[in-house]
Amino acid sequence: MKRFFVVVVLGAVSFAGGYLFHARRSGPAEKKTEERKILYWYDAMHPAYKSDRPGIAPDCGMALVPKYAEEETAHQHMPARPDPNRKVAFYRDPEQPSYTSDKPGLNPETGNELKPVYEGGPAAMPAGTVKISTEKQQLIGVRMGTVAVSSEGRTIRAAGRVVADESRIAHVHTRIEGWIDHVHVHTTGSFVKEGDPLLTLYSPELLATQQEYLLALKARETFQASPLEGSAGRAESLVQAARRRLELLQFNPQRLEEIERTGKPIVNVTVFAPASGYIMKRNAFHSQMVKPDMELYTIVDLNRVWVMTDVFEHEMPAIRVGMPAEVSAAGAPGRTFRASVNYIQPEVDPVTRTVKVRVEAANPGLLLKLDMFADVELRAGSTPRLTVPADAVLDAGQRKTVFVDLGGGYLEPRLVETGERFGGRVVILSGLRAGERIVVSGTFLVDSESQLKAAATGMAGHSHD
Repeated sequence: MKRFFVVVVLGAVSFAGGYLFHARRSGPAEKKTEERKILYWYDAMHPAYKSDRPGIAPDCGMALVPKYAEEETAHQHMPARPDPNRKVAFYRDPEQPSYTSDKPGLNPETGNELKPVYEGGPAAMPAGTVKISTEKQQLIGVRMGTVAVSSEGRTIRAAGRVVADESRIAHVHTRIEGWIDHVHVHTTGSFVKEGDPLLTLYSPELLATQQEYLLALKARETFQASPLEGSAGRAESLVQAARRRLELLQFNPQRLEEIERTGKPIVNVTVFAPASGYIMKRNAFHSQMVKPDMELYTIVDLNRVWVMTDVFEHEMPAIRVGMPAEVSAAGAPGRTFRASVNYIQPEVDPVTRTVKVRVEAANPGLLLKLDMFADVELRAGSTPRLTVPADAVLDAGQRKTVFVDLGGGYLEPRLVETGERFGGRVVILSGLRAGERIVVSGTFLVDSESQLKAAATGMAGHSHD
């Protein structure tokens, strides 16, 4: 029994000694493993993406892997050796992608060593470039087009209203007071020719002026045989003064000749139409007293009319005085009237943001009626210029972006400067070249992908949730 107890005690002592010996050997290694410091988690396929916790990379769906402190230290002391079989485009700080250089070295801001970026690789492409496979492009409705050089003329369509040509309007007044003795044109809308009688007028003042002219004529005959020096000249001046007064009162040479021939004044003077056209306004009635400021008739020639149109301010750069136009109206179906721009108003309507453009059109058959609504097409010529479909331009106010197809599914966001729009296309002033393939449909979705990629790249080195 005593021997058994001794054996048990010796076995326990041996077990304890072995355990202590094993703990001394394995303890430091296990403690070292437990003390390995994780700096961050990163995407093995895109090392620029980092996070302060494990998770899934948003761009490729791979699980993030830890980066230990000793690995980072060893990596920092390893020199960046470019692949001799590939050409280096530039060098970049992986933690600050915006810092690049054409030579290897260190980033003075962060102290990080610059890594090579090879030509043709995704990292060498412009910032914001996103890769979308052909299958995904078809899924989200991306369509491609080409930057084209266009020299076709532009057609600007606008609504207008037919008005009278102000240069073809005649207003009938008398230059002296009197009474209407007889009216020859009784109705508004009547057509008159130049020289047709409109009314006859009795004016005591006009009658007295004629009598003065007749007295001056008799005085000239009397003083022609007078021996007094200069009397004949004074008589002639009186005749010329009286004649001039009658001419200013619209006495034509035929009337003056009649007065001189008959030696009697004309009691009722006829007022004639000064131009051919339609009577648009009539204020002349029998036995009515008239004064010089009264408008008795308004005569309008409608063989040519004006069409006043409203053109939006962004279309004004294409409008020029003299450019051809075509006018059509629902009141004249199937007819087109040739016209041209003859005036552009120098101000913009602050409410409608439009400019008044006046078009002059021939009016054969008087088919265009005053105040009739009309459709106007302004034909603007054009010089060769770069154009793209309007849907290809993503307009964000101060920034206008077009996505260019680089091949292999890579789409580059390109800032452009745009000009005027016409026919569903936009003029490109800078940023693109003729023949480049661009995205013409689905630009919003492509832009969302690009901004996600740019945000992930630009936040490299910072923590991500």
